[in-house]
Amino acid sequence: MDTSDSSKPKSATAEQTDIPSGFQLSPFDPQFQADPHPSLRILRERCPVRRDPEFNHVLISGEQYLRTTVRDHGLNVDPRKSNPDDVVRQFAPDEGEDLSILLLDDPDHHRLRKLIATEFSPRRAEARRPMVRELARRLVAAIEPDKNGEFDLVEVLAAPLPAIAIATILGVDAGDQAQFKEWSEDASAAFFTPVPDEETQRVGDESSAALQAFFETEIAARIEDPGDGLIGKLLHAQEDGDTFSQRELLTMCTLLLIAGNVTTSDLIGNGIRTLLAHPEQFADLREHPEKLPNAIEEMLRFDPPVTVTGRITPEEIELDGVKVRAKESMTLLLSAANRDPALNADPDRFDIERKDPQHHSFGGGAHFCLGAHLARIEGQEAVGALLARFPGLEAVADGATWKQVPGFRGMSEFRVRVLS
Repeated sequence: MDTSDSSKPKSATAEQTDIPSGFQLSPFDPQFQADPHPSLRILRERCPVRRDPEFNHVLISGEQYLRTTVRDHGLNVDPRKSNPDDVVRQFAPDEGEDLSILLLDDPDHHRLRKLIATEFSPRRAEARRPMVRELARRLVAAIEPDKNGEFDLVEVLAAPLPAIAIATILGVDAGDQAQFKEWSEDASAAFFTPVPDEETQRVGDESSAALQAFFETEIAARIEDPGDGLIGKLLHAQEDGDTFSQRELLTMCTLLLIAGNVTTSDLIGNGIRTLLAHPEQFADLREHPEKLPNAIEEMLRFDPPVTVTGRITPEEIELDGVKVRAKESMTLLLSAANRDPALNADPDRFDIERKDPQHHSFGGGAHFCLGAHLARIEGQEAVGALLARFPGLEAVADGATWKQVPGFRGMSEFRVRVLS
């Protein structure tokens, strides 16, 4: 019998069939894909920690529990440290492959992160702002609306800007950005989809192989001639006597290209979509571009491109009455925690003037996103350039096509119309 205070959120020690679970909490559910927040609100309010009855894994949606968990350095992310039947085992590498830094624990995670951290520090990101600003202005200036005054925002701005920017930073041919984008999207879709269909897997494998072959050639060329790009710098980087192996550098470059493409593209697309849904704030931001930094934080909070992260328990623990077995993975629902009233007042209201908007959209703890500062700058410059050229825009009805990649939220197409 549940004798707890009924006014408090219920932990899922009892069966609660009216709470969204399983595929209802994934982009494969049309209602969740269109707007995930009603379902996430039910889950957060009633079961801030819950064992999902469909997939038998633990979901954390309450901000209090998510914040504590994401910052706990005693938890793991390496899928090889999970139980053999755990859902995250799909992310374990094949024999002979290296794990991305995203899925490494210390000491390897710390060793690799310190070798690259300086290149993605706030200072280095800010030094790249002029390059990003010029790129954003050039892309926006080249936009040619069709006879109806419409264009696909993803195609002309949200997708190419981060792809060209990260290619420039890496020191590879930015003219290949369309190919980079395709490889990145295909590889991430296959990797993050729990049970990809045959075609998704085939295309993803081909794109992953193409990325690897591309960077193998690029890295080999930098051995004798490092050049000015990041690949050459990382190939010869040393910190406390540590260096990248060529295999580790290959994995790191692939991650940087994929992360620099997919997530920042979705930040720009989601953010502008939200802004267009609030035309008075669109107009306000155009008149007051100094509000852009705060507006980007609110966009990240309100509709983030990365919606989940995960941790693995070395030993059995208990959260809000829910037992988590040793070597079991927990899914941390970042989008749900971002709209917890304990973190932000009136959380379902979008407000570019919100005072100090708080969010978990870049993760946290030892695995806080390395590219967070660069992503913020790219978002600011992309939105700023768009507002400067177009005094009025509106979303085209049914003009958004959402991608179906678990753990991410973004559009493959977003058509907008210029207002006269």
